Parts: sequence; structure tokens; C-alpha cells
Amino acid sequence: MELSRREFLRYAGGAGAGTALGGIVGLGLSLAPARAKAQELRIRDSTTVPSLCPFCSVGCATLIHVKGGEIINIEGDPRSPHNEGTLCPKGAATFQLHKNPNRPTRVLHRKPGARDWEPIELDAALDRVAELVSRTRDETFIERLPDGKVVNMTPAIFALGGATLDNEFNHVAQKFCRGFGIVAIENQARI
Repeated sequence: MELSRREFLRYAGGAGAGTALGGIVGLGLSLAPARAKAQELRIRDSTTVPSLCPFCSVGCATLIHVKGGEIINIEGDPRSPHNEGTLCPKGAATFQLHKNPNRPTRVLHRKPGARDWEPIELDAALDRVAELVSRTRDETFIERLPDGKVVNMTPAIFALGGATLDNEFNHVAQKFCRGFGIVAIENQARI
């Protein structure tokens, strides 16, 4: 095998670095304190806000570090009995969910029959959703079954709650859905 001078230097440098790291580990030196100090410097002077991971029904506790109105770090909360400061890969990626430059930051709407999406105002989007939900309810509302039993429901709308919603929000959501005639109600915590 013939090596060029550049390849020789690359392999020699890699072997030297590996030997040096192996020597440090072999002597019992740990890089963990240096990593911890770097993390401590990163979150210094930030405000810590407790929160929950948004992904599954476990409800792992997180600590969100905010500086100057910007999220600078998200980590597991060691006080939590559920996750004891650890996060799964999805939970650990929560920071990227917030800081991703590809994250949509405006409402997009595609009109019926159109090929392209257009940005619209949030109020217009909410009005459109309210209009469609109300129309669907009105068109599919069943007051009585054929045998005369009163049911006051719509089979055309389904409500799915998130697992990280608290009891108070779920209570209000249930009241709203049932008052609207929705009977197909589920919570993600059971899926």
C-alpha cells in the first residue's frame, strides 16, 4: 500500500490524538468536570422555567433556561420522579424544535382546489376553523335516534387531547366538547 505524505500525516495525527486521549483516560482523568463547567457557563445569568416535555404521555419534567427572552437550553429536571433528570431522544431534541430555522412561524392556508399555500393572519385562520366546525356540527347534528331517544350529538367531529394537558384544561375541554355535541373524545395518554 502506498501512502502519500498527506495521508501519512493524517493517520499519524489521528493515532497520536487517540494515544493521548487513551493516556488521559488510563490515568483516571475525567473530562466530565470540564463539560459541567462549560454547561454552567452557558446557562449563567439565565432564568430557569420548569415545564413538561410535549411529546408523550409520560410527562417528563424539563428545565427551560431563558436569557434575554430567548431559549438557550432545555434539559431534564432532576427533581422529577418520572424522569429523574433524563430525557428520551425526542425530549432531548425539544430545544431544536424551538430553535429550528425551518420551523413554521405563520399560518398557511391552501384554498380548495388551489395548488399553493398562502400565508394568512391567525385571526382569519381561527375564524375559518370556527366556521367549518360550526357548519359540520349543524349539518351532522342528531337530535333524536329513530326510536325517539334524545341524543343531541354529532358523529362527524372527533376530539383528541394531548397527554401533557393538565386536569383543569382537560375538564374544560370535555365540557366544551360535550356541550358542542361531540361524543368521540379521546386523550393521547391512552393511545
